Amino acid sequence: MGESQLADVFVEMADTLVDDSDVIEFLHGLTERCVELLGVSAAGLLLTDQRDTLQVVAASSERTRLLELFQLQTDQGPCVDCFRTGQAVSVVDLPTAGRWPRFTAAAAEVGFAAVHALPMRLRSEVIGALNLFDVQPGALDEGKLRIGQALADVATIGLLQQRAIHRRDILTEQLQTALNSRVLIEHAKGVIAERLHVDVGEAFALMRDGARSRNRRLSELSQAIVDGSEQFAAGPAVDRRG
Repeated sequence: MGESQLADVFVEMADTLVDDSDVIEFLHGLTERCVELLGVSAAGLLLTDQRDTLQVVAASSERTRLLELFQLQTDQGPCVDCFRTGQAVSVVDLPTAGRWPRFTAAAAEVGFAAVHALPMRLRSEVIGALNLFDVQPGALDEGKLRIGQALADVATIGLLQQRAIHRRDILTEQLQTALNSRVLIEHAKGVIAERLHVDVGEAFALMRDGARSRNRRLSELSQAIVDGSEQFAAGPAVDRRG
């Protein structure tokens, strides 16, 4: 593996992450790159969802995807431990290690004898784990482990950045919706104040009472008042002192 090849992969990952690309396709590409660059037999990637539950999101082969699913179903295996601890987990010979009996048996069925799980972590936040599988027992070269962790780190930063942008966009949309609703409500207050010959404060109180009694959102009622689809009329007088 030459330095230029490695540099090309990191540039490719960075370009993909800054672009508005398909995240799942990017993660599948990451598992395939791990196999190419690190000389492992297969790779799988698990991420947490919004409920902090691990999900299989990418794998370099179908047998790897099924093994990862089995790992989650049995709640035991290197990736599960790696995610929970935030630390890398390496088992150079699964059959003799005596860890995760059910996972080890399932891994043996699909031909895997060694596994290395790397955390997808940024500072204290762990969002998943990257699994590297080999059909032969043995340790993975320290340099390759560092490269694997670097790939996982770059992907983690990109994913967290996308989450931050998504949350920011949602917040911006919610804020804009609130501002639009406020303008609409102010307009409706003016309509009611003029129609019922009350001040705008009393008009707003009447609108709130009307929305509650109709089990409707205030913005929805305001829209109906403004566009004339609802002829709002005041209900019985209410003493609001105190």
